[in-house]
Amino acid sequence: MKPDPTQIDIDLGVRSYPIYIGRGLLDGIEHYLGHNYPSSRLFVVTDDQVAPIYLSKLKDAVKIHAHYTLPAGEGSKNLDHWQDICLHFLSAGITRKDMIVALGGGVVGDIAGFAAASIMRGTGFIQIPTTLLAQVDSAVGGKTAVNTPAGKNLIGSFYQPQCVISDLSTLTTLPERQIRAGYGEVLKYALIDNPDFFNWLENNTDAVLQLDDNALAYAVGLSCRAKADIVSRDETEQGVRALLNLGHTFAHALEAEGGYDGRLLHGEAVLIGLDMALAASVHFGLAPVADLKRLRRHYETHDLWPEYQIQSSPAQLVTLMQGDKKHSAGQMTFILMHGIGQAFICRKRNASQIEDFLAQYLKER
Repeated sequence: MKPDPTQIDIDLGVRSYPIYIGRGLLDGIEHYLGHNYPSSRLFVVTDDQVAPIYLSKLKDAVKIHAHYTLPAGEGSKNLDHWQDICLHFLSAGITRKDMIVALGGGVVGDIAGFAAASIMRGTGFIQIPTTLLAQVDSAVGGKTAVNTPAGKNLIGSFYQPQCVISDLSTLTTLPERQIRAGYGEVLKYALIDNPDFFNWLENNTDAVLQLDDNALAYAVGLSCRAKADIVSRDETEQGVRALLNLGHTFAHALEAEGGYDGRLLHGEAVLIGLDMALAASVHFGLAPVADLKRLRRHYETHDLWPEYQIQSSPAQLVTLMQGDKKHSAGQMTFILMHGIGQAFICRKRNASQIEDFLAQYLKER
């Protein structure tokens, strides 16, 4: 008999919803999809890596009215595929009472959610994340978007799902590279405001990466609780939710540099971006160098450094960063740290200062 899943609630008033976390949840998916939403037809978005493993399992358990399969990878998260999803489901007769189900990782969840927000000005939406990155971060909180040549996630919507169903068993089919990439988002929550979690990770990261039941459930659950708390206080990122972008301004620039071609996964970019954020904080005299050394020991101990060579110049990276969503009125906004577990929003650094930092960083790294 499987234990009951952990349930974490996102408190957003009428838009509140549960996150279910546990092993084997897909084995009982008819309870979550069929029993809880009996009047909704299901329209599934997935990708060509996930579909061969889990789509038939879903079809055996519940009736799928239509599905759309994306090519796997960040390069598919664009307006062309978003339009194709919308038109495909419209031609299949989708209505506002129906449910779009995102079955896959962060790319699938983001683009499916944006389609759900757009079709008929809003249909039902359920997340079934199948990657570590999606389970601890992108499937939770209602951010949906697609990428454009101008930058990552610049066209989208805040649109909350009806629920998130995180089956930890799905992580066993992931390549090791995907697990390590997803760990970047786990580490982010420790660095934002939870030094005790960082202490725990120093002793348990190998167990998380090896998908140990207890360690994985703890890390995923804590990450979701941390995000649920912040999203409940600031759903549309008017203030404290910006802290969830720790490392992401740097990371998004690196992804844009690579053209979203798969050489650098999002979570890998986040791992580099977290190091950059703490290194910048040290550079500007805001954080102790001892914390940066500690973070880098963590990376080295657990082989977390992505195999990626930054190609752009400091000036080119700054140009890419200036398209970031957090910037306003010409100001560059960064999430920096006073130390491990002490992130804060910083709007006091100009492009020249960031370029100087990057010149030193790229020389040293």
